[in-house]
Amino acid sequence: MDPVFTTTAFDFPGYRVVRSVGVVRGIVCRSRSVIGNLAGSIQSMFGGNITIYTELCEKARADAFALMLDHAGQVGANAVIGVRYDANEVMEGITEVLCYGTAVVIETAR
Repeated sequence: MDPVFTTTAFDFPGYRVVRSVGVVRGIVCRSRSVIGNLAGSIQSMFGGNITIYTELCEKARADAFALMLDHAGQVGANAVIGVRYDANEVMEGITEVLCYGTAVVIETAR
């Protein structure tokens, strides 16, 4: 599925939704390694952006997004509307990242 046809909105200008397929999601659980935590701790002593955790979060979001797109393709959608992210700590040091939306079939508006 083309990631261009994903949006946090509920429509695509110039297109119309012809069928709603249902909710699709991508879920990943991530933890940082002991060495990664050590590096993050050292970075936190100096303040500012803790890049090792930023990279971990970005990778988790990208993976969850890709899984959501895969799910949408499996159910026959060509677009996802109302895309959202959610994150929860499953246990100390392990975070779940969820990307979800409504899978739809769209076509060019006439």
